[in-house]
Amino acid sequence: MVIFITTVEGSGMDRYSQELAERLSIQTEEIKRYMSFPKIYGRLSRLRTVVKLIHFPNQHFGRYALFLKRPFIITVHDLVRLCSPFYREGISERTGLWLDVRGLKRAEHIIAPSAYTKKDLVEKLGIAKERVTVVYNGINHGVFKPVPEKRLVSFPYFLYVGSERPRKNLAGLVAAFARLKKEFGDLQGLKLIKIGAAGRSKQFRRMTQRAIAHLNLEKDVIFIDHVTDTELAAYYSSAVALVFPSFYEGFGLPPLEAMACGCPVITSNRSSLPEIVGDAGLLIDPEDTNDITKAMHSVITNRTLSRQLMEKGIARARCFSWDIAAEETMKVYRKIDSSFDQRDETKKATTPSDFVPFKSGDPLEVTHDYQGYLSKEDKYHKQTPRYER
Repeated sequence: MVIFITTVEGSGMDRYSQELAERLSIQTEEIKRYMSFPKIYGRLSRLRTVVKLIHFPNQHFGRYALFLKRPFIITVHDLVRLCSPFYREGISERTGLWLDVRGLKRAEHIIAPSAYTKKDLVEKLGIAKERVTVVYNGINHGVFKPVPEKRLVSFPYFLYVGSERPRKNLAGLVAAFARLKKEFGDLQGLKLIKIGAAGRSKQFRRMTQRAIAHLNLEKDVIFIDHVTDTELAAYYSSAVALVFPSFYEGFGLPPLEAMACGCPVITSNRSSLPEIVGDAGLLIDPEDTNDITKAMHSVITNRTLSRQLMEKGIARARCFSWDIAAEETMKVYRKIDSSFDQRDETKKATTPSDFVPFKSGDPLEVTHDYQGYLSKEDKYHKQTPRYER
């Protein structure tokens, strides 16, 4: 028997669990991610006696799974906490992250939303590639579809969807937008709309606002913190393009949502983004402001290019669906269940003298790279300007 843990918050990771829960023909258990460790562990520990296998919906359940002493599958959406440290991580967060990694190393199997994330798991954490299966995230095509008739603003705009964490490179986009306006004029009142909360630190918004003020763009950049999915689809549908110059993504949901809505996509040539977008978007170097500016100018001035990106994006987005993700996830369950049956048969045929005790330290060792990350994090923040991280 498999049970799938779902989370109730509103992030992309939470949406993953909620969408799959509607489609998987197995029992689910709903949990709040931000409860205390004892409360979450208490809820999960009750499952040990009633299920054979637990599927955790994101990598930060590794810290709980480690102590449950039950076989488990875990979905790892990205290793962003490893590749791009959060602002001012405390000792409790570092400890939790360290436990998460130990949990990942003990997982029966891992699901990754992209080949890039699988590569990260293999290369950065030393996970055997045979223990990782790629299952792409999906999209709700009933909501994210072209709705140009629902235009919510009267002016032309580029769109950015996401937080203001430094790895998202919103500063690079703002600088590119400023250059576009400076070199090519007002462009019929062109604006930049930014949708989404700043992130976990108020410092992110202050940094963004300082960058905007420095470039005299206060009247040209519009912040919208919260929208419904229906409203978001409308913003995608009417945008000149989504510009998403992130330095690191484990999947990259906004470009997929934008493509499904017929919105041209300009995004980074790094991490998982080329894998998700394919040839349906313009790929740019996120560190090259001029490259971002040129791509934005091309889309706004070349109607043929814009139309081609719209058509390719809609076709590309059809390759991703939550129904497919659920089917592929069920295949992983069956694969692991079959391996359990094989182990049971092997145990029956093995004499007590053949049994080798489990060495608890071996499979849970944290890699040298990861330990280095923990020790170098403070140095990283001191040496690297905040808007370049």
